[in-house]
Amino acid sequence: MDGMPHPAERNHLRLLAGFIFGSRWLQVPLYVGLIVAQCVYVVLFVKELWHLMMHATTFSEQQIMLIVLALIDVVMISNLLVMVIVGGYETFVSRLQLEGHPDQPEWLSHVNASVLKIKLAMAIIGISSIHLLKTFIEAGNLGTANAKFTEAGVMWQTIIHVTFILSAIGIAYVDRLGNYEIIKKHKHE
Repeated sequence: MDGMPHPAERNHLRLLAGFIFGSRWLQVPLYVGLIVAQCVYVVLFVKELWHLMMHATTFSEQQIMLIVLALIDVVMISNLLVMVIVGGYETFVSRLQLEGHPDQPEWLSHVNASVLKIKLAMAIIGISSIHLLKTFIEAGNLGTANAKFTEAGVMWQTIIHVTFILSAIGIAYVDRLGNYEIIKKHKHE
């Protein structure tokens, strides 16, 4: 023989390949779970907004700023969830077939695993930035009984934030190297 599998063996391989490819649908409950988690964030947002509205006249400017930052944080986490749900489903499960839909996100037309990683890294940096800003605002209470953070805690949050930034730069650099190699390969063909 010439190394080709027997026809019966090819049918088994096709069935196995179909089974493996079909396993991507196991991710659907995970994305549905993330949609439920997003609903929880909507409830949290409404609760925080209501809290702000009910106490707007009695809160200090710093307290209002912290609540607004918390609201922004919830929105950014919700945006992250949308990117993971929509981008992940589109990339790993099935096409959403939204071409021509007036509400189709611009980024969805060119989403792939690489683009999704970079977008997620940037969203995580944004969320981390909000948390770090809240920490810096509250750091004025360091050394008092009202202090939520220690100096070491602030330092570690800063180090973690810088680590997120360096990780995102590393992901973008590796992605760029990969794209450069693809472009270089196509030039030589």
